[in-house]
Parts: sequence; structure tokens; C-alpha cells
Amino acid sequence: MNTKKNIKYDIERHKSLFLEVGLVIALCLTLMAFEWKKYDNNDQFITDKRYIEIPEEVIPITREIIEPPKPQLQTTILEIVKDDVEVQGDLNVNIEDNQNTKVDEFVNIKDDNTDTQVIEPEIFYVVEEEPTFPGGYEKLAEYLSNEITYPQVARESGIQGIVYVDFIIEPNGGITNVKAKRGIGGGCDEEAIRVVKNMPNWLPGKQRGIPVRVQINLPIKFILN
Repeated sequence: MNTKKNIKYDIERHKSLFLEVGLVIALCLTLMAFEWKKYDNNDQFITDKRYIEIPEEVIPITREIIEPPKPQLQTTILEIVKDDVEVQGDLNVNIEDNQNTKVDEFVNIKDDNTDTQVIEPEIFYVVEEEPTFPGGYEKLAEYLSNEITYPQVARESGIQGIVYVDFIIEPNGGITNVKAKRGIGGGCDEEAIRVVKNMPNWLPGKQRGIPVRVQINLPIKFILN
């Protein structure tokens, strides 16, 4: 006699579905176990923690007291001499002199070998009132064009350019310390220095209304026609 099974109560037909569901649930639980984070409950620890206040130790500042050295006692040895001992020296004493006696004028002898240091006045580069050529810059350009002679060597070599000449205008308007700061050669530097040295006195520069020494840098052009 064959046993008949009711299809509704046949569990074997859902076996594969249950297996898959179980695997999925197991996988999910495994992933959740790996991702699970555990936090320590520190609130209780913080509330129960007690702070012990330690008083700060104040260290006094001390200085080492150094006793000053004791002064050394100086003793003077007195040498007693007899009255008849002759004193050597050029001391001339006239016992007949009195308060009305005239004496020679004292002459201070100076040593000629002593070095005397001469302090020059300060040189200004920027002043309140700039030094000016008599008649202004137009007269200065006219003076340079009339006085400069183009050197023959520079003319034959085709040398041209600008020579920058430095000099100092003294408080009296005179010109000193003339030198070519940057030249072009061919005799142009020497010609520029010669012309500057032959300039008439300038109107001196002033600082707070007082004439002072002023440094000037003058460009002089050498151009071939």
C-alpha cells in the first residue's frame, strides 16, 4: 500500500528557500558583528574622578651677596734727612723776593708730535633747499654745451654716452671732491671733470635755513652730431 502525502504539508519542497534565507540571515548577523562598535561608558568615570589641588611652591629669588674687597692699607715711609743735605735740582729760590716781585709769563710748550683730528662737516644728500647753478638748470645746460670740448680720441672712436660726475657743493657755494662715478672713456671722463671744476660757485643748499655741504650727481652727455 503506497503512502500518499499531502502537498500542503510537504516541507521538502521549501527546503532550498529556507536554506537560502538562513544563509542570508547568518551573513547579515556576521556583518553586524564585525561592524558593531562598543563605547566605554566614561561618564561614570568622569563624575567619580576627584581632583587633588596641589599648592604651587613659591621659590624665593635669592641673590648671592658678594662682599666688596677690603681696601689695602697704604703706608708711607718717611725718610728723615739731616739739615745739611744738599737738594739736587734746578729750583732757584731767591729769598729776597716778595709779593711785588714780577715773575716771567708762563709759556705752555705744546708737543708738535701730537695728532690733531679734524672733523669735517656732515655731507647731506637730501636737503630742504637744493643747491642751484646761478641762473637755474637752463644756464647750467648752456654752460656745459659751451664749455665742453669733445675729445678727439672719443670722436675718432665713435664713443658717446653719459658721464656721471659726483661733487660737493660747500656752504660757500664752492665745488670740491670732483670725481667721475661712472664714465665712458676716450677722454670724456677727464673733460667732464675739468668742466665741473671750472664751474662758477653755486647757490649753496640749506637745511633749516643754514648752508650745508650737499652731494651732487650730475650727468653730462657726450653725443656725436
